[in-house]
Amino acid sequence: MACLTWFPLSTKTSTVLKRQLISWRPSKLSRQLQRPIFHQKLLRNLSLRCSNVFPWEASPPYTTTEDGDGIIKGSNIVEPITAQDELGIPIFQGEEDVIDMKNQPTSMPLQQHLKWPMWLLGPCVLLVTGMAPTLWLPLSSVFLGPNIAGLLSLVGLDCLFNMGATLFLLMADSCGRQPRIPLEQKSQAPLTYRLWNLVASILGFLAPIVLLFASRRGYLEPNLSFISFAVLLGPYLLLLSVQMLTEMLTWHWRSPVWLVTPVVYEAYRVLQLMRGLKLAGEIGAPAWMMVSIRVLVSWWILILGVQLMRVAWFAGFASQMQLTGSD
Repeated sequence: MACLTWFPLSTKTSTVLKRQLISWRPSKLSRQLQRPIFHQKLLRNLSLRCSNVFPWEASPPYTTTEDGDGIIKGSNIVEPITAQDELGIPIFQGEEDVIDMKNQPTSMPLQQHLKWPMWLLGPCVLLVTGMAPTLWLPLSSVFLGPNIAGLLSLVGLDCLFNMGATLFLLMADSCGRQPRIPLEQKSQAPLTYRLWNLVASILGFLAPIVLLFASRRGYLEPNLSFISFAVLLGPYLLLLSVQMLTEMLTWHWRSPVWLVTPVVYEAYRVLQLMRGLKLAGEIGAPAWMMVSIRVLVSWWILILGVQLMRVAWFAGFASQMQLTGSD
């Protein structure tokens, strides 16, 4: 049976320690308690010795040396685990075995589930506010003649579409935006794309202004009054200005809807110009105005086709980048 043997300390040392403890003040005692009272040489007198071991007891893995220090005997305190013996324990042998938790699929949050109705709600809002009034309302019930009232009624229809388009773009931005992506990694419109959109919008804006000045100067006959010109092309110029401002904001905020914004406005612009073409026949506009509106319709259909081609190109480019990143 194991037993502990304590070598008593010398009497002289104990007496000196007692006298020092009595003579110490409380202030010194608090500082001295942070240091070991016994010297390392005195602690060496404490040794652990084993006399007898019962048959059912295993031999201790430690022993003592000649000077009384305890050491560990043997190296099999913990048996090593091999991959061949324990197949249920995963062993990582290289960097390829390390699991990247960032790339692991996580559970879809509740906020993502709440965005699903927006996929149907957004297009419905765009259809009700933009296409339904233009396609289903009789033009005679909206247009009251080439006057201020008729101009305001047409501007009101376009403002209704603009509100629907803004709500649609906000919903699309909410569905497409990833909150964990930093700002420098968010989608940004290329410089050539922005220049192309600005050039197309500026040309479409300057063409009616040039026609107006040419008509006022007498270069185009017969002359067209200012209120008739405002009724035919005033809402067109106003909505084109709103589109340019919206595109610049999406570029500045790096919104994922920068590719969809011109498609939404340009599709409605074709209907807007077709409405102006009907109004030109009702108010008796000159032939040069009819030809000018047809040229504008053809121009914006061409621009819309280029925008759709760019959407297809960016979709293929994004899929190619995903394949490159996965490899």
